[in-house]
Amino acid sequence: MPDRDLQWQIQSLSEPPRWFGQAVRQQVSDSDGRYITQLLWQRGIQDPEQLAGFLNPQHYQPTSPFAFGAEMQWAIERLQQAYVHQEVVAIWGDFDADGVTATSVLWDGLGQFFTQQKTLFYYIPNRLTESHGLSQMGIDSLHSRGCRLIVTCDTGSTNLVEIEYAQSLGVDVIVTDHHTLPVERPPVTAIINPRYLPTNHPLATLSGVAVAYKLVEALYDTLPDVPQKPLTQLLDLVAIGLIADLVELKGDCRYLAQRGIEQLQKQANPATANRPGIAKLLEFCKRSGDRPTDISFGLGPRINAVSRIHGDAHFCVELLTSQDIHLCTHLAEATELANTRRKALQREVAAQVTRRLTQLDLSTTSVIVLADEQWPIGVLGLVAGQMAQEYGRPTILLSTEGGAIARGSARSVNNIDLYELVKDQEHLLTKFGGHPYAAGLSLPIENLPLFTDGINQKLRQSIDPTQATPHLQVDLVVRVQELGKGLFQELKLLEPCGIGNPVPKLLIQDCWFTNRWNRKLQDWKGQSVQYIKTEFELWDESASEGFAGVWWGHYRDELPAGRCDAIVELDSNNYKKRYEVRLLAVRPRDASPIQPFTETDWILDWREEREEIQFKLQPSNLKTSPPLLLQQCPSSWGEFQVWFRRSRQEQRPLAIAYPPPSTAPPEEIWQQLVGIAKYLSRTGNTATRQQVLDRLGIGDRTLQFGFRTLIPLGFDLSYTDNALQVTWHQREADEESFRKTVTAFFTAIREEQFRRQYFYQVPLTTIQMVAAQTQFG
Repeated sequence: MPDRDLQWQIQSLSEPPRWFGQAVRQQVSDSDGRYITQLLWQRGIQDPEQLAGFLNPQHYQPTSPFAFGAEMQWAIERLQQAYVHQEVVAIWGDFDADGVTATSVLWDGLGQFFTQQKTLFYYIPNRLTESHGLSQMGIDSLHSRGCRLIVTCDTGSTNLVEIEYAQSLGVDVIVTDHHTLPVERPPVTAIINPRYLPTNHPLATLSGVAVAYKLVEALYDTLPDVPQKPLTQLLDLVAIGLIADLVELKGDCRYLAQRGIEQLQKQANPATANRPGIAKLLEFCKRSGDRPTDISFGLGPRINAVSRIHGDAHFCVELLTSQDIHLCTHLAEATELANTRRKALQREVAAQVTRRLTQLDLSTTSVIVLADEQWPIGVLGLVAGQMAQEYGRPTILLSTEGGAIARGSARSVNNIDLYELVKDQEHLLTKFGGHPYAAGLSLPIENLPLFTDGINQKLRQSIDPTQATPHLQVDLVVRVQELGKGLFQELKLLEPCGIGNPVPKLLIQDCWFTNRWNRKLQDWKGQSVQYIKTEFELWDESASEGFAGVWWGHYRDELPAGRCDAIVELDSNNYKKRYEVRLLAVRPRDASPIQPFTETDWILDWREEREEIQFKLQPSNLKTSPPLLLQQCPSSWGEFQVWFRRSRQEQRPLAIAYPPPSTAPPEEIWQQLVGIAKYLSRTGNTATRQQVLDRLGIGDRTLQFGFRTLIPLGFDLSYTDNALQVTWHQREADEESFRKTVTAFFTAIREEQFRRQYFYQVPLTTIQMVAAQTQFG
C-alpha cells in the first residue's frame, strides 16, 4: 500500500501532573524520567501505588494459582490421585510457540511427579494435516498407551464432542487454556481458563503457557517435597510463550514475562545455561535473551517455523527441554533451516497476495478474503498479519489444496473483533477457532463466495468501512541527537511491550538518510536467503553524526532521496554492540500532514466523578456546548462508536459517565426474570423490553437467552405495540432442555459482565484511540 495512504497520528501529549512525575522519578535512576513519565501517563498507568510493581517485578506480588477457584482445586485433586496411583497421564498441546512452550512447561513440571515416557507422554497435532484442539484419532492413540488422564494446554475449551468421547473410554480431561469459552461448561474434571475471571483480575490475560505454569505452581505448592528442580527454572519457557502470543502483558502476565526474561538471559551464558536447545537458538539468532524482542524476532519465529514447514512440532519440545547437548544442537540446526525456508515462503506468498490485491477494488472491500491452491498453509497466518497491517483491513488467506476444503488463517487490525466476524458466518464453516486478533478456519470451497460476501457485509454493518484505513500511532517526537543509550534505557522500562503497551514509536521530522545499502540475509551456513533488509545512517539538523538503522523487507531505493519524516523504534543490537533504529514508515516532507491523535477535550472521562456531573453541567462550568452523557456501560466497541459518531454529528463532546456495571450473580438475575414473568402473567400487565432490560441490568442479546429459559417453565411471550405480554400454561418440562437453556443464559450473563467490566476499566487513552479511528477512518 502506498505510504501516502497511511495515516500517522501523534498521541495527545497532555502534561502529566507534577506529583506523578515525582512518583515516577522515585522508581527511575540515572534519568530525569521525562519520557517514561509521559508514556506511562498516556497509557493509563497512573496509579502511584502500582508503579513500583509495573517497573520492577521484585515489587510485584504474584497471584496465587488457587485464585482460579474450585476448578484449580479439582485439577490438583485429580493430579494428586494420578500421582498416588501412578496413572498414565498425557499432555495435549498445540503447535504454535505458546502451545509448544506450554507443553514443555507441563513436560518439565509434571515430569517432577510422573516418569517421562513411562507414565507421562505428550501429543501435539500436526499443523498441516490436523487442526487445533483434541481429536478422536489422538485420543485413541493415547488410550492405547494406557492413558487415564489428559491435561490440555493452550487448547481444549470448546472440544465438547472429543471430551465426551474421551470420557466414554474412561479417560478424564483437565483443560488449561485461554481461548474462547463454550456456551456450556465442558464435561471435564476441571477447566482452568482466565476468561472465566473478571477483566480486571491480575490473571485475566494469561496465555496458554502461563495457565499451564499456574497449574504446575499449584501442584508444587500442594506437594512441595516431591519436586527436585525449582519452579523458577520454567520461567524462561513461560516468557517465550507469553511474548510470542497475542496477549496483553499486564498483571501477573507482565510479571511472569519479566521474571522469565531474567531466567532466559542465563541461557546465553555457558556458565549458567541449563537449556542447551535455547542456548543454541540464541546463538543462531545472535541474541542474548535479555530483551522481549529476542523472543518476538528471534526465538518465537523459529519455534513456530518448525510446524509451519514440517507440520510436526514434537521435536520442539525436545529442543526446549532436553539436556542432551548433541541432540539439541542437531534440533536447533533443523529449526534454523525451517526458519530460513519459512522466510522464503512467506516472501513468495506475500508477493503473490500483493499482486492479487492490485486486481481488487479495495474501496469496496472491508475484509480481504483470498484463496489459492498452491499457497502453503503454514505461512498463511504470517502473511495475513502482514497484509492486515499494510492494507488496514482484516485479512483471511486460505489454501484450497486438495480441492474440497479451504483451510487457512485470519488476522485483524484496528481493534476489529475478528473472532465475532468469523463466528457470524459459522453456518458456512466446517471448523474455526481463535480470539479477536487471530483465527483459524476451514470451509467447503463452494461456500467461499457466500463467506466473502457475508463477512464483508457484517463488517460494513457494524463499523464504518472507512475505518479500515491503516493508522500508525506516534508516541513521542524526538531528534536524532536524543537517540542512544539514555533514551533506550528509559524506554526499556516499559518492557515487555505488547498489546495495550506497544513498543514506543518515535517520530523524527525533517531528517535524511546516508550510507544506505541493502543485501539478502544469510542463514547460519552462509547461504543466501530470499529476504532482504536495508541498512542506513539517519541524520537531522541536531546530529553531529549519523545514527545507525535498519529497514526490514525493503530495498535502499525505496528510501526517499531528500528530506523526510520517519517513524522508528529504538533498539539495541547486541551482535553489533550498538544502538540502532528500526524504520517503520517514511514519507517525503511534502507528503500529507500528520493528523493529531484527537482533540484533548473531545472525550471526557467522568467515570470517577459521577457525583459532580450536575455541577459540571452548569453553563458557567462548560467550556463548550453541553456534552452527550454516556451513562450506561457499553459491552462492545460498536456501542461506543455509535456515540462517537453522534457526538461528531452534533458537534458536542462525549462524557463517559457510566457507573460500575452490575456484578449480580446469574442465579439472582434469573430469579428476577422468573419473578417478572410470574407477575406479568398473573396480573395481565405488560412491560416494555427496555423496562425489563433496566430492571435486570443486562443487554438485549443476553435477554434473548433469558426468554428461552421461560419457555420450558410454561411461559409464552408475545409483543403487541412494543409491549411484552406473558401468559402461563402448564406443560411437561424437558429437564435436559431446561438445564441447557439456563446454562446458556448464565454463560451469556457472565460474558456480558466480563465485557462490561472491561469497558468500565478501559483507559481513556484507549477510548481516545478508538474514537480517533472512528473519526479519521
